[in-house]
Amino acid sequence: MNRPPAVAIDFGTPDSPNSSSFEFEEVGYPDPYHQHQHQYDPESYGGRANEETLPLHYMSEEKARRRVRAGAAAGNGSDFDGGAAVSGNEKEQFEYQEYDDAGKDVYNKPKPYNGQRISSGRGPSHPLPPPTTITEFLLQNTEVIVPVVYTLLSCWTRFHRIGASNTVVWDEAHFGKFGSHYLKREFYFDVHPPLGKMLVGLAGLLSGYDGSFEFKSGEVYPDTVPYVAMRVMLATFGVLMVPLAWFTSVELGMSQWACHLTTLMVLLDVGWLCISRFILLDSMLLFFTFLTVFCLTRFHNEQFEPFSIDWWVWLFFTGISIGCVTSVKMIGLFVTALVGVYTVEDLWDKFGDTRLTVRQQFNHWAARVVCLIVVPVLVFMASFKIHFLILNHSGPGDSQMSSLFQANLEGNDFYKNPLDVAFGSRVTLKNMGWGGGLLHSHVQSYPVGSNQQQVTCYHYKDNNNEWNILPAWNDKQHDPEGPLRYLKDGDIIRLSHVPTGRNLHSHTVTAPVSKLNYEVSGYGNLTVGDNHDYWQVEIVDDTKRGSVGQVHSLTTRMRFKHVALGCYLRAANAVLPQWGFKQIEVSCDKENNRKDAHTYWNVESHWNDRLPAGDMKLYKSPFLRDFWHLNVAMMTSNNALIPDPDKEDILASKPFDWPFLHLGLRMCGWGDNQIKYYLMGTPVVWWGSTISLGVALLTFAVYILRWQRKYNDMDAREWDHFLYVGKIAFFGWAFHYVPFLIMGRVTYLHHYLPTLYFAVLMFGHVLDHFIFSSRRFSTRTKAIVFGVLVSILVATFWWFSGVAFGIDGPVNEHWGLKWRETWNIYN
Repeated sequence: MNRPPAVAIDFGTPDSPNSSSFEFEEVGYPDPYHQHQHQYDPESYGGRANEETLPLHYMSEEKARRRVRAGAAAGNGSDFDGGAAVSGNEKEQFEYQEYDDAGKDVYNKPKPYNGQRISSGRGPSHPLPPPTTITEFLLQNTEVIVPVVYTLLSCWTRFHRIGASNTVVWDEAHFGKFGSHYLKREFYFDVHPPLGKMLVGLAGLLSGYDGSFEFKSGEVYPDTVPYVAMRVMLATFGVLMVPLAWFTSVELGMSQWACHLTTLMVLLDVGWLCISRFILLDSMLLFFTFLTVFCLTRFHNEQFEPFSIDWWVWLFFTGISIGCVTSVKMIGLFVTALVGVYTVEDLWDKFGDTRLTVRQQFNHWAARVVCLIVVPVLVFMASFKIHFLILNHSGPGDSQMSSLFQANLEGNDFYKNPLDVAFGSRVTLKNMGWGGGLLHSHVQSYPVGSNQQQVTCYHYKDNNNEWNILPAWNDKQHDPEGPLRYLKDGDIIRLSHVPTGRNLHSHTVTAPVSKLNYEVSGYGNLTVGDNHDYWQVEIVDDTKRGSVGQVHSLTTRMRFKHVALGCYLRAANAVLPQWGFKQIEVSCDKENNRKDAHTYWNVESHWNDRLPAGDMKLYKSPFLRDFWHLNVAMMTSNNALIPDPDKEDILASKPFDWPFLHLGLRMCGWGDNQIKYYLMGTPVVWWGSTISLGVALLTFAVYILRWQRKYNDMDAREWDHFLYVGKIAFFGWAFHYVPFLIMGRVTYLHHYLPTLYFAVLMFGHVLDHFIFSSRRFSTRTKAIVFGVLVSILVATFWWFSGVAFGIDGPVNEHWGLKWRETWNIYN
């Protein structure tokens, strides 16, 4: 069946009275194809000889026409944005359709395209012919040459004077130390996932570092620590942020003016620059955040041909980047939320497309589930698997993990543990709740309640964690030379604290934090006590031997029931005040909840000279349990990082301080003989990007009100593009910023740095919408505006560059840096 020929309708030249006028123009992307359309033969691309070939994202100033796939209006199943696949020559055949120019003014009303969703990003372009001149070569390779130039500039900014300070700066004290643990293969604990810290360790390995330095804050690096090489390797992630900003701007469909401006803001912000120049995780977090946004926009622009190789590649890479960013810091979940919202909207649109069959709908859902859920989870889990494989020696973070996990680490003494537990054994008791610590006591007393000796849970190993298992006062006392009496289910015992001799005790005094529970304290001594020292052993199960009646070290899960009160020994995540050294509260829970893991305990270390050592073959811990255990412990510890009302943190700041750069952050000592670094942003970038968020929301509201009043400001292609870029920028910013408003943990300025990226994208988008893509302004006017903005940007960067490159000498000699009274740059 022959199709009728496509009709191209010419509305006249711009000077004719019948020509259409638009407020916003489609400015060509950095693709030289737009400057060389006349050199192409449409027939070479599958079109008809008498038809002008245009890229999907371009609209000529001379002709106001829409380009859609041939036959689409008739419902043949083609779709720009993920519809049914186009077969045969229809993939490259297009026709022009006239659209309604009606309205109260000269603008175009957004309206549906017969069920088709117009591509809102950058459309596909055809192959280019060989260049004949140097000018043509440069134009055709703009998308390569420009980012290469920006990358070289980024290398200069990130690497310039990177080794000026030879001392441990700010959080290098933490992350450099974690890198050392990887080189020594010692297990440690931190609140962040392991990928970024493994990369720190890799940088140390590649630079020849042996892991022996302790990375104490402010300490001078010895000659044996190649700190400059490590900083350079990690700063490479900061370097790559700049070309990623360029490519993302291009994929978002911004004009060349806006692409350059956005990239320059990323290049010249002193906040991103400063944070990228040290042994920290932030450069990696920012890089993978940028990468995730780029992969998402690249995938969006492949949706005109679903299930093609490129479509699969960029969907898969989006999942990989999600997995990487969350494996560096859990803040990566915020950009994951952005991808999730985009995906939900995309699938919802496809659900409403009646041309898609059930099978096609299912394929789209399955592809997203595999690439955007399964793949990121596998990447995240793989980082922990590698983490466990490398850190196979005992280290300072052992006690955060389960006893079975610790038993598999080299260097601990768990293989000496006698398997069977008996009266007279000296033990440490591990709480089996996620992130649980060791039952602990010390000589300090409660300042409230009974004023007796404190009993807590502690995550580090020392002698104050040791307890003797003894019979009840009214039972036959333990004879060290008598027959062994093994600890069994139902036995009533006393737990005597080894260093102080106090007995584990509970009474009807209210616990200091968990007000519904009873206080647990240390009372009496080896000869003085009462029946409130009695605890009954209730075995839950044995992870290696099933349900047994005898207690074994490491593998037996048990509960301790207070005989007099009927409550259960419990250690959840309630943190004691400073008088309790911020340790975990231990209380006696009145409720008998057998599924509460915080009432489960196991014997971890076990000493008894009369019993033989255990069998190490029994001590195996499954990866999934260790993976889950560590993640819960990380989240628990992260939530415990709350501001201390008794201690002023001069480095901390509130989320409301960030958008308008209310505060900066001193990253090191501020002495006259020290090189000083001040974490802040380039003011024009931070202030302008924040204002652009409000302008974008106001603009959207005005357009909606005008639309309701039947004023048609944009055609569907422009409106779709305006919304698409605006949603990426605004929701990306909101998902990264709003959570900090509601979380209770202590916050710092560097937490805003991933959020800033989306505000910068909005800044570029707003300027592009009102100036660079507007037909109201001539090219000369746009060039002037662009030149003024770039000049201001470069000038403010030059003015504040010292805060990132390092301030030498007395800071008071560097005048003019305190633009806000709240900045504590000067002494």
